[in-house]
Amino acid sequence: MQSASVKWIGEEKFAGTSPSGHAVAVDSDRQTNSAPGPMELVLIALGACTATDVVAVLKKKRQKLESLEVVCSGERAAHPPTVWIKLEIVYRLRGDLDDAAVKRAIELSEDKYCSVAAMLKKTAKITWRYEILRDKA
Repeated sequence: MQSASVKWIGEEKFAGTSPSGHAVAVDSDRQTNSAPGPMELVLIALGACTATDVVAVLKKKRQKLESLEVVCSGERAAHPPTVWIKLEIVYRLRGDLDDAAVKRAIELSEDKYCSVAAMLKKTAKITWRYEILRDKA
C-alpha cells in the first residue's frame, strides 16, 4: 500500500508529500492562490497520465514525436461535492507523425492505460481531440 501525507501549514495551505517522497504545495484558497488547489492537481494528474501513455505508445510505434502538450479543461458540479462532470483533453503534437498512429495512441491511453482517466470517468464525461502541428513550409 502506498501512502501520501498532507500537513496543514496555516490558513488553507498544505504541504503534501507523495509516496515517492516529493513535496507539493497546495493552496485551497483561490483568493491567495499561492499554489495549485486540489482539483487543479487532478487536471494536471490527468494530463500527465495520458501524456505518459501517448509518448510511450508513439515510441513503440516508431513515430518521431518532437513535442507534446496536453491541455485538460473541465466543468465541475454546481453543488458539493463539486466533482469534475465534464472534461475535455486536447493533445497538441508536433513531429513526423502518422495520423492513425496518433489516434490509436490516444485511444489506448483513454480506454486502457490511463488510470486517472479511468477514475474520473466514474463522475465525468471525457472527450478528447488532437492536433498534429505541421511546420510551415
